[in-house]
Amino acid sequence: MEILRRFKFPARSKSPIFVFTFTGLALTAVTGGAAVSVYRDSPYNRIATAIEGVVRSSRAIYDISLTVADYKYSLRGFPVESDEYLQRLTEVHSRSAKRILKLCESNKGFYVKAGQFVATLKLVPKEYSLALSSLQDQAVPCNFQEIKHVLTSNLGQNLTEIFLSFDEEPIAAASIAQVHHAVLKNHQEVAVKVQYPGLEQNMKLDTMIMSFLSKSVAKIFPEYRFDWLVYEFVKSISQELDFIHEAKNSERIAKNFKHNKMITVPTVFWEFTTTQVLTMQFCKGFKVDDVESFKSTNLSPTKVAKVLVEVFAEMIFVHGFIHGDPHPGNILVSPGGQNGFSLVLLDHGNCKTLDEGFRRDFCRLWEALILLDSNKIQELGKQFGVGQYAKFFPVIFTGRTSESKSGLGKGMSIQERQKLKQELKLLRLEDLTTFMGSLPPDFLTVLRTDGLIRSITLKLGAPQRVRLLAYAKCAVYGLGYNPTSEPDFVEKSIISRSVILMSYLRLRLILELMELFQGMKKLKHTIFGFYGRIVDGIRKSVEVSSTTGIV
Repeated sequence: MEILRRFKFPARSKSPIFVFTFTGLALTAVTGGAAVSVYRDSPYNRIATAIEGVVRSSRAIYDISLTVADYKYSLRGFPVESDEYLQRLTEVHSRSAKRILKLCESNKGFYVKAGQFVATLKLVPKEYSLALSSLQDQAVPCNFQEIKHVLTSNLGQNLTEIFLSFDEEPIAAASIAQVHHAVLKNHQEVAVKVQYPGLEQNMKLDTMIMSFLSKSVAKIFPEYRFDWLVYEFVKSISQELDFIHEAKNSERIAKNFKHNKMITVPTVFWEFTTTQVLTMQFCKGFKVDDVESFKSTNLSPTKVAKVLVEVFAEMIFVHGFIHGDPHPGNILVSPGGQNGFSLVLLDHGNCKTLDEGFRRDFCRLWEALILLDSNKIQELGKQFGVGQYAKFFPVIFTGRTSESKSGLGKGMSIQERQKLKQELKLLRLEDLTTFMGSLPPDFLTVLRTDGLIRSITLKLGAPQRVRLLAYAKCAVYGLGYNPTSEPDFVEKSIISRSVILMSYLRLRLILELMELFQGMKKLKHTIFGFYGRIVDGIRKSVEVSSTTGIV
């Protein structure tokens, strides 16, 4: 996002130069950068795993230290308000993003997952998000013999005793697991998700190094405070490694949407599910951003986008239970049914329950964002702990400033963009870290999820207004929702639903009147401008006639 590009890294640092650079370089050179693929528990493999850990850690220390040095010395001596500084900053962002991408690709595993996590955050320089987004489709499948060992050790039986058939070639591979198509003895088609062996041991070392690096860099750049980012990533990845936890999340989402015929959540087969193996119903469909496939089946991308944003808006504002990783590979569009298609929600390892107080405050924030209620936005900003930085909420979520005269979903005028650009020039890195570090963890979860949904709807060609109105509707519904009652708000009593509907219609009416008023003001200025040009033209004609003597 452009906001972050304008946050300034300090041109000078009072702290000592980075640590461990030479050690990291030496270790990487000695080992040749080789990574050992180890999965079985044996003395040899434990030694090999330790060696691999040293290689991965030293590579990470070296690359991160080099990146810190690049920022420190490339920006030294340039005034932070100067164009030269901004040009240099863009160049350093680009170099550093490529360096971090190469690190993730080399170290694989949790580094790939961390890169994917960072790429989906809105408030990172676009050089990073563009570079690291390529990690989504770079997972390399594990050897089937190793996968077979995980399956038999977890399920306690040979594969032939459980399955009529089991495809050795995976249908999908990610950073922590891969998925195989299989058929149970009762002829039920299933998708079997199998965790890569040895991940838990690698996770402990990798996340420890990430935490160490974050704290070390903070000593070099006192303004750098991204411990919250490492903390959120570690918490997220720890949950994803427990497939029992994922299966329970899946069933909870299925229950929340049991009355929504547009949503399909694969059924879990518990007798063949453990912490490392998840067996579920096999569902067919296209990736949610596969526009070409939609055309071949006469599906409307805009309609798909509308259903998508409504589903995730309901998760955020009403249920308070969010699918935290809605990238295109985790959402399928399955043609057929009375509505023409349904959305299939996959991979529920990274789901989060929002604090009830936060959920309600976030509903209020969105109501204020839609109506551009600056006072309410600032008031809620204090509750979220960000104070003065709350003025950027409208830009982050709706793409317009709190003083905007543009209609909902229509972006900013040239004048508004110029004013915002000047405000952003005054911001430094410490402003960003203060802002992000002050936000509640739930806010960061919503921010990341919203960023992924926005990128999908953008690819589907849906107007931003579709998302904004869906969020506004569910925000109003969420304020009237009682979490102790039936999870699906469609089930609420007629009276309660009527009150909620009236609240939403009131919001829409106010919004439409505001836009009508703004439209009338623009029309007024246009008419006055046109009238003024006619008068000026007549006046000039009279002046010319007078000077030439023509009557």
